[in-house]
Amino acid sequence: MEQSSQGVRRGGVGWALVITSVAGFMAALDNLVVTTALPSIRADLGGALEDLEWTVSAYTLTFAVLLMFGAALGDRFGRRRMFLVGLGIFSAASAAAALAPGMGELIAARAVQGVGAAILMPLTLTLLSAAVPPERRGMVFGIWGAVNGLAVAAGPLIGGSLTEHISWQWIFWVNVPLGLLLLPLARLRLAESRGPDPRLDAVGTVLASAGLFGIVYALVRGNADGWTSGPVLGGLLGGGVLLAAFVRHGARARNPILPMRLFRSRAFAAINAASLLMFLGMFGSIFLLSQFLQGVAGYSPTEAGLRMLPWTGMPMIVAPIAGFLSDRVGGRPVVAIGLALQALGLGWFAVVVEPGVSYAAQVPALIVSGIGMAMYFAPSANIVMGSVRPEEQGIASGANNALREVGGALGVATLAAVFSAQGGYESATRFVDGLTPALWVGAAAVAVGALAALLVPGRRAPGAAGSVPVAREALVDATP
Repeated sequence: MEQSSQGVRRGGVGWALVITSVAGFMAALDNLVVTTALPSIRADLGGALEDLEWTVSAYTLTFAVLLMFGAALGDRFGRRRMFLVGLGIFSAASAAAALAPGMGELIAARAVQGVGAAILMPLTLTLLSAAVPPERRGMVFGIWGAVNGLAVAAGPLIGGSLTEHISWQWIFWVNVPLGLLLLPLARLRLAESRGPDPRLDAVGTVLASAGLFGIVYALVRGNADGWTSGPVLGGLLGGGVLLAAFVRHGARARNPILPMRLFRSRAFAAINAASLLMFLGMFGSIFLLSQFLQGVAGYSPTEAGLRMLPWTGMPMIVAPIAGFLSDRVGGRPVVAIGLALQALGLGWFAVVVEPGVSYAAQVPALIVSGIGMAMYFAPSANIVMGSVRPEEQGIASGANNALREVGGALGVATLAAVFSAQGGYESATRFVDGLTPALWVGAAAVAVGALAALLVPGRRAPGAAGSVPVAREALVDATP
């Protein structure tokens, strides 16, 4: 209770929401913001295709493999303190990326950016949860989710606009003033909190980080190096073995970084499976559709981003409403319907896409996808945070974000592999030949995610508990 009173004295829900949403936006934005700037970066700094790939994957790799460690650092040294450290690292690395004189320096700066993002991102949700009463979390998480979802989806638009109208360096410079503004605000307006056990799980951290690194590295490099190449097979097999050892460690250790007993909660297990599949389908589809709009439809990076706004802009409108609904009817139906709509939108796109398709024919698929994505974000965050004990929310947030990032890397790799097997860049027809089956794979993945979301426990009998979110009731399942 002391934690909540400190949060109110320091600025309450409003300041916590603004600070954590803007910080989360910065970290989420850098997942895809660089994609539309790659031609300009290559023209300016040179480098081979492999170098360009690493400007994207260096961030994804460090972000994914260190997310749970970032949450553990917050529990050990203080969540606000480590949030400030992560924000400082991210902002400094953004400046280094903008000033990079060559591809090697840019790739290194991107990797350090990922380290900073991995520290601050899981702590945004933990700090916000500490400042918000349980009965208001649905709507507040809805706004937080809308901002983060918009950042992920609008990355190509923002990156393309800055590159086209100013320079590619500004996709990184934009983070610096935001970071400098947030640092004093976070110090003054956020309450400090820690996890119940201050010890760090070094063994679990190494196993999880090395295992995820091996698998994500293999997914990123699979198409370029070949899925049967030594490094790729080594990454998949070695990463799988290390993650199996991590699961065993989490089940047996006294204070593991991720207690496997959390997955006894049907809500926690189901929503994490749904999150991984959602990001698999969404990330892979955005990666290919942004190229379709530029390479086949002939739009500039900015024009392509603007034409995706019926999809990317929808979270700002729908996600807060979805959060409000989740407080009234529970998170399960909202998330499941949202994922079903996202799958329907991707399937719709796969049906209508062709070299000469009009933009008007694409709009319904974009709108349906946007509504579905928005309905997923807010309730899913509420379910994750409500399915574990309050003192375990930092680890739960880190695990969920790590699985999302792994799902995103898997989605880009999987859908790109399907695209390469069925089509290519030789002509508009060949591009569509590869894009269509890839979109069907993405739609199928999200549809399976909708089925997983149905496994989240439903609401209890109405009455006194009628205003309690489903996610909070799932705490029963998380208790040993």
